[in-house]
Amino acid sequence: MDAFKGATVLMLFAFFTRYACCDEYFRMGVNTNSAEALQFLREYDREASGMCYRVTISQWKFVTNITEYNRRRMLEELALSSKFERLSWRKAAAYDASRLPDPQGRRQLMRVVQASRAALPDDKFTEIQQLITEMKEIYNTAKICPYGQKPYDPHIPKMLSNQDFMTNQYQLASNPYQHYQPHQENTEYPNYCDMQLDPEISRILAHSRIESELLYVWKSFREQTGPKLKNRFMRYVQLANQAAVATGFRDAGDQMRTAYDDPSFRTSAEEVYNQVAPLYKQLFTYVRRRLVQRYGEASVRGDGPIPAHLLGNMWAQNWKSIMDLVMPFPQAPNVDITAEMLRQGFTPLRMFQMAEEFYTSLGLKPVPPEFWRGSMLVRPPQRSVQCTASAWDFCNRIDYRIKQCTEVTMQDLISTHHEMAHIQYYLQYAEQPQLFRDGANPAFHEAVANAASLSVYNLQHLQRLGLYQNKTHDPYEVSMNFLMSMALEKVAYLPFAFMVDQWRWSVFEDGVENMNNRWWQMKLRYQGVIPPMPRTESDFDPGSKYHVISDQEYIKYFLATILEFQIFEHLCLASGHTGHLHECDIYRSRDAGRLLSEIMQPGASKPASEIIRTMTKGKTNKISPDSLVRYFRPLELWLRVQNRDEPLIGWSSNYHDVALFAPQRGSGSSNTARVGILAALICLTL
Repeated sequence: MDAFKGATVLMLFAFFTRYACCDEYFRMGVNTNSAEALQFLREYDREASGMCYRVTISQWKFVTNITEYNRRRMLEELALSSKFERLSWRKAAAYDASRLPDPQGRRQLMRVVQASRAALPDDKFTEIQQLITEMKEIYNTAKICPYGQKPYDPHIPKMLSNQDFMTNQYQLASNPYQHYQPHQENTEYPNYCDMQLDPEISRILAHSRIESELLYVWKSFREQTGPKLKNRFMRYVQLANQAAVATGFRDAGDQMRTAYDDPSFRTSAEEVYNQVAPLYKQLFTYVRRRLVQRYGEASVRGDGPIPAHLLGNMWAQNWKSIMDLVMPFPQAPNVDITAEMLRQGFTPLRMFQMAEEFYTSLGLKPVPPEFWRGSMLVRPPQRSVQCTASAWDFCNRIDYRIKQCTEVTMQDLISTHHEMAHIQYYLQYAEQPQLFRDGANPAFHEAVANAASLSVYNLQHLQRLGLYQNKTHDPYEVSMNFLMSMALEKVAYLPFAFMVDQWRWSVFEDGVENMNNRWWQMKLRYQGVIPPMPRTESDFDPGSKYHVISDQEYIKYFLATILEFQIFEHLCLASGHTGHLHECDIYRSRDAGRLLSEIMQPGASKPASEIIRTMTKGKTNKISPDSLVRYFRPLELWLRVQNRDEPLIGWSSNYHDVALFAPQRGSGSSNTARVGILAALICLTL
């Protein structure tokens, strides 16, 4: 390994020496030698693939065996990768891409230049990387005390036995909607202040129906993240903007949006959101009434916004955990095949084999042998690992892996198919240059993986697999329960996924003043959600969302959720499906597989608009929400009936709502009037 590392360093040194010499390379578009530019791209492809492999393997070793040694090795590789990125950017930025006769070469050069922050001076480039690393570490190590307990007392030694712990876990898995019981002040649990977001805090928010406990964990997690992150984030904003301006953009938000090849991207995204907002408001209105029934008008106003801690999720972005409160037909089942999987003796390996067979039944590629040898499909014993499910491309056209601590549950079966879809995407575009081994735009990878998962969720598909039989319940009631569950996951997510980057772009454009106030303004405007307690600028609630502080754009998740239904509908059309979209199963359809392959094979070598045009047979080249609306049409009709007596579809805000987060700079009538005007403006946008 050391010999290999030494050879790699020498190779990179030669590459850097040849292509990074003088200040002239900081000037954009000076070099018009197209032959030299193409030679650079050929050499970049080879070197970037090797660097990508080294970084990815070091990251894999760390997350599958978390030790200090593996962490140091990973940081070493990341540092070397940063140097490679900077020096590659300098060379690419020196060329006039418009003079290249090859459009693919132009596209590759622009991808090297546009997404990087390498235009910063060395010290500032290092600083922004360090800031992001520090913010991630603060976030990932945030811990809170259990509800109702004092800090750690070493005189409370009693722990649950392993058998009791496993029994509790099995009961939770078999009945996910049972009420989570808060810790009591007794000796049954040690009061360690070591509760992390995943799984303890998330589990409480999902399963507790005790409002004081929900408020406690919501507040405590934000106290352990936002205030510690705020100053670092403000400096990050400053540096990100400097990098963007030096690269030729107006600000860092403008630089982020360039990946979508759409000069009117913000307007296009807003138009898409406006088309799905009526469906969201119908869902919101129905859910609010059920929450009023559960918690009372003192907690949830009948025509107002919903307090954020009552929706089953730290950020109120996914409402699926409150399905027990809003199920349309409680006497009919909410489909969960976990018990049947256990009865049939499913194992994690069998789940992955089933996922592979799903894609090969479409005529797609089987995974290579390296996948089965290298993947981490279950939690390994006696070592610390990071369990978040993810698919990995090791950039060598051979090695692809999945990391997932799989358990035999329906949710993990869906996750397995989702991650296997990413692997299929890697396999389909494997022959593309390194710069094109990615989705057509940042939304495509998630959209394709979710589109395939929509078929696996499907009741017809589960019946074909022998995992679900409905012999006693009304099919309409079962279908409405299914669609409600999907809407709580997909439709409820849309306004949150849309507003995160609306807020981030506003910070890049307008500065860091009143960041927290603007965050809650947008949550109220788009989600109809308010904080459950007063917030000030010292709180920095956006810092409670990992993607904000880890420098990961978020609008792609909004577009991916829209696009997944658009892709799914066209796969269903290719398969010959007729009837309701939510009843479509593309399993074993070679025609659907061919279309899916056509979507994936180009990778990022073509603009997303071209791939969408091909997928839709020329009908459109834009991401459209029409398919999502059609998918949920039966549920929307049902919701309209349920909401027919509601005085307001959506929400109205008043002075008290806005006063929870509006900056209090004055006092008396002038301050009341200012907050009242803000409330009125927010109402006008609903």
